[in-house]
Amino acid sequence: MKVAIYPGSFDPITNGHTDIIDRGCGLFDKVVVAIAKSESKNPLFSLEDRINLAQSIFKGNEKVEVVGFPRKLTVDLAKDYGACAIIRGLRAVSDFEYEFQLATMNRSLAPNIESIFLTPKESLIYVSSSLIKEISDLKGDISKFVHPIVEQALRASRHLALTSFTKKSSSLIDDRFTNSAFAFIAGLAFSSIYI
Repeated sequence: MKVAIYPGSFDPITNGHTDIIDRGCGLFDKVVVAIAKSESKNPLFSLEDRINLAQSIFKGNEKVEVVGFPRKLTVDLAKDYGACAIIRGLRAVSDFEYEFQLATMNRSLAPNIESIFLTPKESLIYVSSSLIKEISDLKGDISKFVHPIVEQALRASRHLALTSFTKKSSSLIDDRFTNSAFAFIAGLAFSSIYI
């Protein structure tokens, strides 16, 4: 069985990612979608949420396995799953230099594991998780860039963020009002003592 891993943060998973995964399934018997914890990237969705979203999208696809990616070398993860290849998506020429360095380093660490570069279809070449989050934050239409499950999750996270922000702002206003009122009353009391 030919296995490949497709590592990434997938925060959130986009139609560009799913297109790459589908293309990988055409080349390999199994594609392991390895979702990184990505603490340094300050992800919008928790690792568990990102895993659940990807699993929901590929539910019923026997060729796709979605796993959490612990902090370790990608080539070591590939070895754990008996993978012969690491799939990497390329969107633009600007991605190539970094990906080439990564592939060269991975080859020096594990010469028997190939790096396979795939591009999504042209209509998705410019789609990135960062852009999707920004469009979603600005209430733009992301329906053609992500699966409906992801769109719902982004809406829900935006709603939670707004609710949280509103509560914090309201609390801040209450605190400021209380502090200002207290200062005013204290000022009156202070001035009445010395009049």
